[in-house]
Amino acid sequence: MTEQAAISITSTRTLDVAGASFHADLSGALFWDEQRLLVVSDLHLEKGSSFAARGVLLPPYDTVATLSRLAAVIARHDPRIVIALGDSFHDRSAHERLSIEDRDAMTSLQSGRDWIWISGNHDPALPRDLGGTVADEVAIGPIIFRHEPTGACGEIAGHLHPKARVTARGRSMERRCFASDGMRAVMPAFGAYAGGLSIRDAAFAKVFGARHFTAHLLGDNRVHAIAASRCC
Repeated sequence: MTEQAAISITSTRTLDVAGASFHADLSGALFWDEQRLLVVSDLHLEKGSSFAARGVLLPPYDTVATLSRLAAVIARHDPRIVIALGDSFHDRSAHERLSIEDRDAMTSLQSGRDWIWISGNHDPALPRDLGGTVADEVAIGPIIFRHEPTGACGEIAGHLHPKARVTARGRSMERRCFASDGMRAVMPAFGAYAGGLSIRDAAFAKVFGARHFTAHLLGDNRVHAIAASRCC
């Protein structure tokens, strides 16, 4: 990337979608201060145990790590509503593999606030004993929250796990990111073991058009906004 492109990288604390202003948290969460609403996507809890069942051994600490990060974000923003935007669990039976400690941690996070589980493609039939409520999608003001993006105006979705790569001053950096054109947004995966899909993939063109959107990269100390057309 050229020096001119490097200069276009700026710090941002807000992400606007259809007139609503969100705080883009470095963790990959969005916080809507007006509604005191926190949104996270694609937790993929118990992915490690799912892989282990298929003979792919991963350290079995992803759920603990993900819930710990979520606890920190909730403590930071103190939301009255939390929306988990689908694929909260890596497979249909993942919730059954939660340890007692992890269930207790989840109960503690839900205490004193409304909690909404959005159904995802990995967890389409969420049980009703997880606490909170289960929905296919939720509309609040001008914003609709759902798992899979359709490109609709006012939509905040997950599913695609966006990531972007930029190069500046001879260094290349690939990070998870929010993808948004100001009218719709796709959130990064929050889960410790969740992978990512390059914003150059055709799936993002179906949502935004030919890379006419911004990648909000999760840096070490701040969120960087850069035009998707400048990402590698």
